[in-house]
Amino acid sequence: MLDIPVPPLDPAKGDWLELNDYADDFGLHYEQTRNHDSWKLERKQYFKESNSPSWNAFHRGDLAEAQRLLKDRAPALREESEEAASRGSVFRRVRIAAQPLTPYLQWELRSLRVRSESGEPVRVVPAAAVSHLESERPLPELVVLGGHVLYQVMYTEESAPSGAIRFTDPASVEQWEKFIANLFAAGEDITSYVEREVAHLAPPSGD
Repeated sequence: MLDIPVPPLDPAKGDWLELNDYADDFGLHYEQTRNHDSWKLERKQYFKESNSPSWNAFHRGDLAEAQRLLKDRAPALREESEEAASRGSVFRRVRIAAQPLTPYLQWELRSLRVRSESGEPVRVVPAAAVSHLESERPLPELVVLGGHVLYQVMYTEESAPSGAIRFTDPASVEQWEKFIANLFAAGEDITSYVEREVAHLAPPSGD
């Protein structure tokens, strides 16, 4: 159990960005980040992947093809991590994982392992360890870029991304950055987690 307070997050104090505007704003702030790490917190156990050949292969039961496609992305991911490192920045990610793992999460954790091996550190925190922090609602999906901007990523009822709420209040950004950093510090490296909890699991049998 993690004894860390959850900071407040009032949507009324942020700015709504449609999906394309969020992508543009994210890209701008990401490229401008210098000498400061960025952070991501993932809580949902399923996302709608509309353009992932690897997820499609996994979903139909072809684990070998899914993993081949994931590994094919490694060079591009390494290049992205090296570019960020040249600006003095590392993108760190925390993945909350609930047991039993959903088929989607079985695939995503494998995907995140490739990201980690390519220079983007990822740690896993069991959902049970944060359940006492979620008495009112699940933890939000968040990105903090360079200590300057905080995004709460929003999704449709079908778990497809719909946009984000952007927060720029320095105190709020700092509080959430520290919160995610504390989760990261308490988490387990993605590689050992996948080896123990994921590697032996079979993919879905397909439709």
